[in-house]
Amino acid sequence: MADSTPEDRDEASIPDDTATADAKSSGDQPGSVGAKSSGDEPRSGDEPTSDDDAQVAAAAATALDADSNGQADDAADADDSDSDDADSDDFETHHSPALIATAVALPVVLIVAVLVAAFIALRAPVEREPLALGPVPAPAADGPACQALLPALPAELGDYTKATLVEPAPPATRAWQLPDGGDPITLRCGLDRPLEFNRASPLTVIDGVKWFQVRDEAGKTGTWFAVDRETYIALTVPDGSGTSAVQTVSDTINANLPAREPTPGEL
Repeated sequence: MADSTPEDRDEASIPDDTATADAKSSGDQPGSVGAKSSGDEPRSGDEPTSDDDAQVAAAAATALDADSNGQADDAADADDSDSDDADSDDFETHHSPALIATAVALPVVLIVAVLVAAFIALRAPVEREPLALGPVPAPAADGPACQALLPALPAELGDYTKATLVEPAPPATRAWQLPDGGDPITLRCGLDRPLEFNRASPLTVIDGVKWFQVRDEAGKTGTWFAVDRETYIALTVPDGSGTSAVQTVSDTINANLPAREPTPGEL
């Protein structure tokens, strides 16, 4: 081994400042870091728990779901609105004005048709039962006067229309009834002179025909006898039927049968 020189001994005796500084620094750092960490670390009472984290996460998830549902509803409403607008546009595009006018007018036409049908039904004559009339002595029923008069009689006398008679019907007889039936107007031709007709009987002239009236208070009817023709003609009308029947039959008699002087009975 070589002997050390004085210079080498001097270098060995001089302390290494760098090593000393490093050691000092190494000794100070752990102490300062440990103190700082001890003061800054949170206490066990302040640390968040797992339950709090779960509640926060659940609230966030609920809010997210609500927001998602709201956005979905808004999107659905927007889709419905767009669909309605599209349907409206399609209707206006694919339906011509003529078709729309027809659709509007059709219900009106149906209502009018129903009203017209109801009106016609009300105006239509009611089918009545055949009318039964009892026989009355009429020796001249088959004579020329009745044969000329009966075909000329009208089918209507005011509101009364010709009635069907139960067979066998009395000869030279006609009848008229209201649409709903009721007491008829009857005409009989070829009768004998009425017993009540005498020289003192008052006569009523209607449209050129001389009539003698006999009242039936019980039956509430009046029977008019034409007394100035070849044969006697009786027209029985219920009370309240008016005078149109007597006037119409008077015109028919005057147009088809010649007049002659009445021949009343004795007093």
